[in-house]
Amino acid sequence: MLFFESMRLINYILLTFALGIAVSCADDKGGVDFVLEQNTIKMEAVGGVEKIKLNASDRWIASTDNPWITVSPANGIGTTTCEFHIDSALTVEPRRGVVRIQNLDTNEEQELVVEQSGFPYGITLANAEVAIDNYDRLENRYFDVVVKSNIDFDVDIPEDVAWLSSEEYKLSLNRGQRPREVKVRFKWNINTSAEERIAKIRFTPKQSVEMAEQDVLSVTQEAAEQIVPDTRAGDSIALLNIARTLGTLASWESSEPMDMWSYVTLWDESMEGCTPEKVGRVKRAEFTMFRTKESLPFEVRYLTAADELYFFGNTNTFLLNIDLGEDITHLTQLRRLTIGSYGLVSLPDSFVNMQGLEYLNLCANNFQSVPTILNKENFPNLRSLVLNANQRSVIYDLSNTTKTNIGGFSDEEEFPKRLLMWDKLDTLILSVNYLQGELPDLMDDPDFPKWTEADINSCDTLPEILIGTPKVLPRTKQFSINLNRLSGDAPMWLLYHPMLDWWTPYSLVFPQEGRAADGTQSGFDNEPASLRDYYYKHYVNKKLANVVEEEYPENE
Repeated sequence: MLFFESMRLINYILLTFALGIAVSCADDKGGVDFVLEQNTIKMEAVGGVEKIKLNASDRWIASTDNPWITVSPANGIGTTTCEFHIDSALTVEPRRGVVRIQNLDTNEEQELVVEQSGFPYGITLANAEVAIDNYDRLENRYFDVVVKSNIDFDVDIPEDVAWLSSEEYKLSLNRGQRPREVKVRFKWNINTSAEERIAKIRFTPKQSVEMAEQDVLSVTQEAAEQIVPDTRAGDSIALLNIARTLGTLASWESSEPMDMWSYVTLWDESMEGCTPEKVGRVKRAEFTMFRTKESLPFEVRYLTAADELYFFGNTNTFLLNIDLGEDITHLTQLRRLTIGSYGLVSLPDSFVNMQGLEYLNLCANNFQSVPTILNKENFPNLRSLVLNANQRSVIYDLSNTTKTNIGGFSDEEEFPKRLLMWDKLDTLILSVNYLQGELPDLMDDPDFPKWTEADINSCDTLPEILIGTPKVLPRTKQFSINLNRLSGDAPMWLLYHPMLDWWTPYSLVFPQEGRAADGTQSGFDNEPASLRDYYYKHYVNKKLANVVEEEYPENE
């Protein structure tokens, strides 16, 4: 019995020893070396993700001092495939970073070196070719170009490409010179030519550097609709295009003949001044109630048979500062022209070409001064000049306003004497402006002729009191200067003017309002109470004007 117990103990000991050896062998066989399959990453400037396998048996953790490198996962147990996220480079210089992975059980470390290229200097375009129409509304005449660059640049538009311009832009490179996208807006003008035009726009670095890429923008604008000059068909296309560009509230139906178009008059043989080549062409055209921030459309120059053109009624006129372009000045045959309530602030020098004008109406615009080009030497045939209501806004006391661009000829330091010298005018309208100061006396002015005794003897209505006084506007039948800021004494040439009674003086001459810029109260100090008190005592052969009788019935 004892023998068997001894043998059982020996077998148990041998079995335990064998199991220990087996376990020890198994542990040696399952161990894994702590190692990265790759110790270097070479990355392009744009950045990206690199996957690398980490062999491990124990716990581990990854760390780096470089914020542009991210490891995912950043810790773990055993073998794992790690993703190394590399941010986009910031500069043109290359950079280097290190990732350390530590075995937390053995403190063993592995290092991964990341080498990233820098961005080369370059200016690239999302779209290097742009095609635009020949025409569109002003608010639609632009296009945007997305520029990708890691260096600030200037937009280089050739000098002969005046029809393109660029707005200001801001390229933010506050975190280094990596490529950033910026939107550059270009504005374009209408193509008035019957030929397509192309512009090459370059983006020039503001620094002297070597460029790896540098795109060029190509802009192609389609040709304008061809208008055959001096033809009826050309006139109809011009009218339609003018109405389209101005944005008139109502236009014409192109399928209908021009004879049926409202506010358009065509020449026929019965009209005075008609010639065979004018028959059927536009004699007069009217454009009202429109919306534009630009000068008259270029197509106006094709209305070469027109005798009269009428433009009136732009929207938000008081906000506009429009320089009249030169297209209208090609119409040297025009006799009557109205450009009212348009927003004009200036006339071109070429306006002098329109010497055939007999009637000119520039009312309700925004002129700060009377255009100097308007004088009798430049316009010898002009008979009517209408320049009233050039106020942007109503200001009764000019001395208390801080506004600078208020229109109304407020920049005129004194009454424009040259207008009074225009001896061939029969109509001069200057009402409702901001003309200031006194009317010039002109008694001692050598530039003004004086009424002579011969003048008086040649007309039985002229009184002797006129002899020796300035002969101002002798042919003017309508003269109005009311509701300005004039002050002082009304001069003798005005008080005794042969046409004063027909000028409706108590409505259209004498009444002034408000104060001038120097604080002077407006109004004539010597305004007569009635023409009967003095005027008709000298003009004894004149018939009393009805308008005076109606205004002063108590004097009958």
